Amino acid sequence: MMKRIGFIGIILFLELAGNGFTETVTNQQILEKLNSMDVKIARLEVKVEEGQKSLQKQMDILRTETKTVESEIKGFMLWGFGITFAGMFALIGFVLWDRRTALAPAVKKIEVLEKKEDRLEEDGERVKKALKKFALKEPRLAEALRFAGIL
Repeated sequence: MMKRIGFIGIILFLELAGNGFTETVTNQQILEKLNSMDVKIARLEVKVEEGQKSLQKQMDILRTETKTVESEIKGFMLWGFGITFAGMFALIGFVLWDRRTALAPAVKKIEVLEKKEDRLEEDGERVKKALKKFALKEPRLAEALRFAGIL
């Protein structure tokens, strides 16, 4: 038990002795510390402002680059669509032109055949008139023409 009391006594003595050696802080030291902190804060504010200005410059540069790229892409798309549509119209024009050139011989042939048909009809009408005229004199021919439905 004695050991414990001695141990506690030594600890209390050291504690009281330690308080005697504590450093006292004066108002002057506090003011100096506050002033140095104000200077450091001002420096930090300047650095933050410089950083913000630098970021703003970078954002402006990126904005102009983006606008440039956007206008280049718009131009590329405009030319691409223009060329595509021009090609499509050229192809349609070629197809129509080719149809006309391919159909031209057929149209000419049809016209020739229609003219021949008209001539044959005219010739047929003349033959009918001649046969009817001859049928007036020849009764057997008249009967044959009636049987055929011509008279």
